[in-house]
Amino acid sequence: MAVLDQLNHLLNFLAPALAVGVLLALVAPLFYKKRPKAPVLYAQAAINVVACSVVLFLGLWYFGNDGKMATYGVMLVVCATIEFAFLQS
Repeated sequence: MAVLDQLNHLLNFLAPALAVGVLLALVAPLFYKKRPKAPVLYAQAAINVVACSVVLFLGLWYFGNDGKMATYGVMLVVCATIEFAFLQS
């Protein structure tokens, strides 16, 4: 497989992590009762994307293939937990 094909597969594998991480960082302030003093949208999105990517790689390792709904469910729970922890700080 060529290098560009491998890069295409990797980007398509990480697309759900990018979408969920960025969208959750954009939507989360709508539900905050108290807003953070500093604009931290980029950092929050980056933390979400990294955490989701780790979950996707762990799901690939555990199940042996990607695209399992259990992996996506755990990815959402991890992102929600990160947002909850961010809200509490």
